[in-house]
Amino acid sequence: MRVDQVIPSLASRDAIGVHALNLTRALRAAGIESDIFYGTCTPDMAEVGRPIGALGRHGHERLLLYQASIGSPVFDTLMARDEPKLVNYHNITPAELLAPWEPSVAYEASLGRAQLARLGSRAVLAVADSHFNELELLDAGYLKTSVVPLLIDMTRAGPTPEPSVTRRLASDKEGGGVDLLFVGKVSPHKAPHDLVKMLSVYRRVYDCRARLRLVGSPLGERYGPALAGFVHQLGLDDAVEVTGSVDPSELEAYYRAADVFVGASEHEGFCVPIVEAMGHGVPVVAYGAAAVPETVGDAGLVLATKDPLRFAAAVHRAVTDGELRARLSDAARLRVRNFALATSTARFVELVREVTGE
Repeated sequence: MRVDQVIPSLASRDAIGVHALNLTRALRAAGIESDIFYGTCTPDMAEVGRPIGALGRHGHERLLLYQASIGSPVFDTLMARDEPKLVNYHNITPAELLAPWEPSVAYEASLGRAQLARLGSRAVLAVADSHFNELELLDAGYLKTSVVPLLIDMTRAGPTPEPSVTRRLASDKEGGGVDLLFVGKVSPHKAPHDLVKMLSVYRRVYDCRARLRLVGSPLGERYGPALAGFVHQLGLDDAVEVTGSVDPSELEAYYRAADVFVGASEHEGFCVPIVEAMGHGVPVVAYGAAAVPETVGDAGLVLATKDPLRFAAAVHRAVTDGELRARLSDAARLRVRNFALATSTARFVELVREVTGE
């Protein structure tokens, strides 16, 4: 029996791409043949998978596992085939959170949710990476579901931090001020503009030298410039850094330099950076939208409001309250065990074996 993955886009610096690669390795190690077939890919991943056009003849001894995260033409290829289907659902951002800024991306999100619903009656199993996402699968008509966290090593330090970034961040710290860190797509639904609002209050009330690092690439062409204009309007050009895409060693440097991880997203199906922050011992303060409370558990401060003053007060407490930081650190060490790569991998392979009868 083969279990081949179909994925809209395969990228090396993307959580779903890394997850798909790790799943393929795990299936092969378990004696189940598996390849990845993509719609598009980054150049460095071209040889790791194969184009969707190479999927070949229909196979009686094959299951197709669809990595659902966005609308894509590869879905039509998937649905035209008669092999049994599995779904791995990573959540799709509601289109209304994207439409005012990036209508084309909003269309892809809307299409993705429609495609997800169409696949419900055809799937022999759907795996979500959070209980929040599982509820969306059930609402979409899926009958057999399960939850397995992403197959990514989120729970420990990464590679050696990039030296020049490390030196620059250390130099900034010598001048005083706390470092607030956000990691993720610089997108309207992630709401980094609300973090900028909070920083403006935080600098006026608590720490005039505080800095905010927004680590991630922009979504589309419109939101990034608008965010930069907002930062400038508030007089925070020297206090807010938007890095763009970074490599793993650079990301490691940012995690190690951070005093607190902050999130203001309007919608998260899981949120890998929250777990990565906990794995690095960085306190988490985040707005409790969607799956965020589930991911954080008792290992961070989950907020019911994004009011800038309340948000800033929570961040200040996470920075200055030694007893709270120790409690959150202890809770984080326990919490991240729920997302251990080895445990999640074994569970995913077990579910596949149940479906295939292997």
